[in-house]
Amino acid sequence: MPSFADLTETFLDAELADSPVRASALGLTDFDDRLDDLSEVAFERRRASDARWLEEFRAVGDEGLSFDERIDRDLVISILRGRQIVEDWEVWRRQPDVYLNPGMSGIFGLFLHRLRPLEQLVDAAVSRMSLIPENLEAGKRNLRPELVPSIFLDRAANQARAGARYVREILPAQIDEGPMRAKLAEAGEAAGSAYDAYVDFLEAMRSAATGEWALGEDRYSALLREKELLGFDARELRDRGQAAYDDLATELTRCAREIGGTDDWKRVLDDLNEDHPTTPEEMRVGYEDWTERARVYLREHRLVSFPDGEECAVVPSPHFQRPVLAVASYMQPPPFSDRMKGHFFVPFPPDGASDEEVQKRLASNSYPGIPTTAVHEAYPGHHWHLVMSKANASRVRQVFRTPYFSEGWALYAERMMREQGFFTDPRHEMFQYEATIFRAARIIVDTSLHMGEMSWDEAVRFMLDHTALTEPTAKAEVTRYCAWPTQASSYLTGCLEIVRIREAFFAARGSSDTDALRAFHDGIASSGGLPIALAERAVLARA
Repeated sequence: MPSFADLTETFLDAELADSPVRASALGLTDFDDRLDDLSEVAFERRRASDARWLEEFRAVGDEGLSFDERIDRDLVISILRGRQIVEDWEVWRRQPDVYLNPGMSGIFGLFLHRLRPLEQLVDAAVSRMSLIPENLEAGKRNLRPELVPSIFLDRAANQARAGARYVREILPAQIDEGPMRAKLAEAGEAAGSAYDAYVDFLEAMRSAATGEWALGEDRYSALLREKELLGFDARELRDRGQAAYDDLATELTRCAREIGGTDDWKRVLDDLNEDHPTTPEEMRVGYEDWTERARVYLREHRLVSFPDGEECAVVPSPHFQRPVLAVASYMQPPPFSDRMKGHFFVPFPPDGASDEEVQKRLASNSYPGIPTTAVHEAYPGHHWHLVMSKANASRVRQVFRTPYFSEGWALYAERMMREQGFFTDPRHEMFQYEATIFRAARIIVDTSLHMGEMSWDEAVRFMLDHTALTEPTAKAEVTRYCAWPTQASSYLTGCLEIVRIREAFFAARGSSDTDALRAFHDGIASSGGLPIALAERAVLARA
């Protein structure tokens, strides 16, 4: 029998060879000129390979394994079991954006991190662009109109249009005039034409796209229990979301009375949303300012430790991302590189958006709400967590993490900063509660959608009635939930679990002072992005 270290290395080598775009994102530059194989044969090969690997890791007993190796084994099992639960759902036959994402993110990431000399990056990008038509042709062969939900067509078509503009115009413009720019432009024109043809293909599918997006209660519950290692099912999760929503509504009512003299907290939030940037660049500057304020506050109050050299850039979201993501996002520095610069993407409106839509998008990023989002995405949210976790010696934990920890951590970061007095303006405090009730509403909607108990229209109406979202953002959000089951529920679920673990850590340590709080933060964040049960095991061992 191979050692656990050898087994793990062989598994990771196979994983990364099969997913070169992810390998590049991790900082492994040898894969930069390749794209993922999206053929039917490749998807079937992955299904069989995952089953074999799951059997092998399940056969590894505790004897002879270190404490951390046991956690790594259980992490791999959870990831592989999660894939197995949804394999019969055949996402690759249902979602058109499966065939868009590798090419777009795979090229964008090369130039974001610039881990190689420019000439090599250009050659790698040209190689990847040459493979984009093959990926899109695979999509045309694999997608089944009777399985594709119609709501995914506009989303994918808009993303493809943005991708075409990116490879034709935006990417070549990043290079000074000369042979390298000409090479990118030539390759971009061919890739752009393939994107155009894919849009035509999706439009032609419209009348026949009658597929279902609801994952089903059994699969959803199995993912919660066996992938996320949580002790409850979809219905119990929805009940938790509703209970949290009701509690948070009480806090928002209190805030509304203080700020607006009314119990109508949604109206107060709507009024506060009118205080928003007037241009996307003003929005970016607002986020940049509050990102630095949060960083300074953490240092001054000694709430976390900081790894050397970390940096967070606050920049516009990628053009190809804007049609499908209406909220802020973050991209970490590659784990297998020495880089410590992360990127906080501010949600710019999509190309071609009307003036009215632009202003509605900006209203969803109002000045009173910007501090909370800066904490979530940067300090001590995603950026701080992921630069801390870079120091973990486990390669498995650099490759795999779950949103139930990473998104749960970012929402916990908001809550902790409120508890520690960062939000001194009542409007900022109110928007932190709003950000949390929004995540409670997400749990209600996401579980209801995928249990087949709420339609898309009903979900949009629910989000408009129960959160401060504007209509374009609510529609983009609900479509995202349909395409990514269980992810929307991860934020508040993970946050509440991390709060529970914190209390257990304090009890084991016999203290809840600032030193204990910082030790908890440093310990759980540096353990990776583990399923909650494994994160609890890891940090309590350090109490």
